[in-house]
Amino acid sequence: MDERIRTSVAGVEAYVVGGAVRDELLGRPVVDVDVATPDPEVAARIYAGLSKGALFPLSERHGAWRVAFPDGTTVDFTPLRGPLEDDLRTRDFTINAIAVPVTGGERIDPLGGIPDLEAARLRAVGDTIFEDDPLRLLRAVRLEDELGFALDEHTERLVRDNAGGVAEPAGERILGEVERLGPQGFRRADELGLLEPLGGSSARLDEVDLADTPGFLLVAVFGENLRKLPISNELRRFAHTLLGASRPPDDSPRELHRFRRATEPWAVSALAYLGATDLYDAVLAARAAEPTTPLLRGEDVLELGIEPGPRVGELLDLVAEERAVGTIATRDDALALVKAHLP
Repeated sequence: MDERIRTSVAGVEAYVVGGAVRDELLGRPVVDVDVATPDPEVAARIYAGLSKGALFPLSERHGAWRVAFPDGTTVDFTPLRGPLEDDLRTRDFTINAIAVPVTGGERIDPLGGIPDLEAARLRAVGDTIFEDDPLRLLRAVRLEDELGFALDEHTERLVRDNAGGVAEPAGERILGEVERLGPQGFRRADELGLLEPLGGSSARLDEVDLADTPGFLLVAVFGENLRKLPISNELRRFAHTLLGASRPPDDSPRELHRFRRATEPWAVSALAYLGATDLYDAVLAARAAEPTTPLLRGEDVLELGIEPGPRVGELLDLVAEERAVGTIATRDDALALVKAHLP
């Protein structure tokens, strides 16, 4: 136990609860710590001062506070408004409803979370957990996927019965769950009826060559509908590239160059998305053979009397393509080519 947490809640009732207790019992790295205490703001401010972490309110509605660190770890302080068991019954799954007193002592497990951990079983703490927060539908699949656990029969039935509400949470929260799913997690979500309401399908996963590029699975599962989620600009560009890619008609230097010009730096991921695995070696070889410096730059073209504008870029693209094909090799060749295409 972090002594600074003990200091932050000294003299008041406080418990470490949730995923930190679960992960410690499973021998997994503890990244996020959740401390339930009567006055979370006071405790969080003390802890932030001691640890030099970044302090901010996690939920003004619920009164929770977070202290975050550059390495991605966090410590959350959440309100304990009554008996501990009542607090644990508001959580999602029994494996996340185990508590340990901050001052030390035995684990408190009134809902049977420890036996469920031992059985690799994911069990709801109550029948209304998905009505209380529909995001837990996706979390159920994510925990199955990450932990290698399985929903118990009753909880799986609850997921299926409540699947229609999976799109209700804010897009940021939905994205936070789905971006942590692997291929099997998406297949499981589809099986439980959770992808269709979100505009996704796992069927495409069997048609593509799965790539480990960040965001690839999201594009494969959601396609154009991914744009409805609050994704980053980088992921938006990546998705646009993959969704707009077309298989090269052949593996000639010209067609490979045109394909790479349209898809780099994600040409290999685009091939995976298209199922064009036979072109991997050719594209990688073309990438490796690409010269580090261009034959001409924009100022070279402007010196030939071309007005600044799109035409300059078009001529430079022409030079790059012909160089890739092998019809030109020197700066003089490039200048002659450009001159031949001037009015």
